[in-house]
Amino acid sequence: MALLKPDYFYADVHSIDMDALKRDGIDTLLVDLDNTILPRDTNAITPVHREWASALADSGFRVCLVSNNWHERVKAIADELGFGLVSKAIKPLPFAFIKGLRKVGATRRTAAVIGDQLFTDVLGGNLLGMTTILVVPLSSSDLPHTLLLRRIESRLLAGREPLA
Repeated sequence: MALLKPDYFYADVHSIDMDALKRDGIDTLLVDLDNTILPRDTNAITPVHREWASALADSGFRVCLVSNNWHERVKAIADELGFGLVSKAIKPLPFAFIKGLRKVGATRRTAAVIGDQLFTDVLGGNLLGMTTILVVPLSSSDLPHTLLLRRIESRLLAGREPLA
């Protein structure tokens, strides 16, 4: 079960201690979109999202969205936030994570995967030996198969509280 264990567990992306990541040698973030940055099927990028993206850039982080989603909104959001993009990722398979690393010129050793799902984001990042960060999903609305996996995730995370 170690492959399903995140290195860190936070309430949301804004709670992540980016200074600690920098101290640990992390300079690249491969970030999920749906229910990680924005609630699923939402396009509303707020000033808080723009400030977060700007702060990441100012801190020297290279960022690439890695999303199983393929709709046009994913590209629009990545463009608006100034992030690279790999869509149709088929996570947890490693190909999209590797493509994301290449896109931003990074290595696994210095990259962290941030997402809201154990069976896609955390598993995929752990398979490649990257730092993994799980965040609480922003919405309870999701695809039927994801809702089923969420039940299993809740059992695996039982007793573990996210850092705020």
